[in-house]
Amino acid sequence: MGDEYVLFYYSNLTVPTGRFQNRSRLVGDVSQNDGSLLLQDVQEADEGTYTCEIHLENESRVFKKAMGLRVLPEDPKELTVRAGDSVLLECHFQSTEEQRVTKVDWVFSSGQQAKEETVLHYSLNKPVGYPQYQGRFQHRVKLVGKVVHNDGAIMLQKVEESDEGLYTCSIYLGSLMFRKTLVLHVEEPQTTPGPEILGGTHLVIIVGIVCATLLLLTGLILVLKKTSRNRSSADSSAFVKSLEDTRKASLETHVYSPVATWTMTGDEETSGKAEATYMIMHPAQPSPGSDPNNLLGKKTVLGIPRSEQAF
Repeated sequence: MGDEYVLFYYSNLTVPTGRFQNRSRLVGDVSQNDGSLLLQDVQEADEGTYTCEIHLENESRVFKKAMGLRVLPEDPKELTVRAGDSVLLECHFQSTEEQRVTKVDWVFSSGQQAKEETVLHYSLNKPVGYPQYQGRFQHRVKLVGKVVHNDGAIMLQKVEESDEGLYTCSIYLGSLMFRKTLVLHVEEPQTTPGPEILGGTHLVIIVGIVCATLLLLTGLILVLKKTSRNRSSADSSAFVKSLEDTRKASLETHVYSPVATWTMTGDEETSGKAEATYMIMHPAQPSPGSDPNNLLGKKTVLGIPRSEQAF
């Protein structure tokens, strides 16, 4: 990539050029051979090597100085923090100047039209490491950046909801000044959920759920009892029927044998005594292989012969 001109100065006229036209200006004292340049709104494409050339009047010599510019990722311009937490507000001035920081200021404003409040003031005229904290921030702000490295970061502790607003940092380096504004958003603190007091609506819902559950349980119990009763009745009927079938089968399997008869003699007939005939029946089991149905189909006739008289 070819060289790009940033700024020309001649005959007391400063002319920025190219893409640097609205972002560069001469801040050095030319009468003192100081050609310092201020580059504003630095972009990633601005990273590279910058060479300053100073031509001295009535001299053929040319004074040159090259400086490398490294562009760091942009710090966030908006921060969000919960009330009660701490937040780091960064403010780092990237410069090739070898001068020391002379002053660091932090101010707060709750809005564009609100009055500014001083948060921190640090001056080189004070002892090193002796920043002044003022206002309602004095017990909650601490300078944590290394001022010797152009770092003016501060730590804001125990953030309150009223701390939400604009924080502007100003770092002075000789005749140069770097300014940065951060927007701080404060959210409500995260609370641990505790026991909740139920309102009337919640109680009605809970009572309704309990009643519905009790009704369902009652219905389920009645259904189970009825099912159990029907099952018991069916089992009892089956058991009685089984007993009847067993008894019937037992009776049908008994076949009675024919009755043996006796013939009375003439003396017995004329004795004039009362006579009695005894019939003895013995159940007989069917023989193996016989058909019980055929046996039951036969009729057994009990014959008692009458006594014959002689004429």
